[in-house]
Amino acid sequence: MAIYDFIVKNNKGEDVPLSSYKGKTLLIVNTATKCGLTPQYDALEALYKKYKDRGFEILDFPCNQFLNQAPGSDEEIEQFCTLNHGTTFPRFLKIDVNGKNADPLYVWLKSQAPEGRGGEEEKSFEKKVKMFTLVNKKEDIKWNFEKFLINKEGDVSSRYSPAYKPEALEADIEGLL
Repeated sequence: MAIYDFIVKNNKGEDVPLSSYKGKTLLIVNTATKCGLTPQYDALEALYKKYKDRGFEILDFPCNQFLNQAPGSDEEIEQFCTLNHGTTFPRFLKIDVNGKNADPLYVWLKSQAPEGRGGEEEKSFEKKVKMFTLVNKKEDIKWNFEKFLINKEGDVSSRYSPAYKPEALEADIEGLL
């Protein structure tokens, strides 16, 4: 199985084959609107604006599994992100990223990159949030805003801790474009 074999649903419930992103560099992020990391939307949008014309896409998958920090309907999430953070990158239906109901795309992503990159600050963050989550396996998503960078061939290039700042991804993105 490859990333291009997956079909996901956009935030209007329409099927989107990930094969439509072939040849692009992707950043796949599980997000939340009521999280301490929600301001990362601003940095993500800045990256998107800077690199989208060079074949870069951000795919936003809201997830309510971490302390119910993505409440509301998919339409409400879209309105929040557009009005408060000016996001223009594609947003998809709210999904689960861990557990028995985890979206198949996330099951695959985690199998390709079982651990995220990050320094001491990121590891400290993960230790803090561990008490609030049911992270049972090493490969489980630790919190909102965990990031997967996908190269143009559809391979997972890197996985980043939720606290890893989007602006710190620039060199890695540049290297794949």
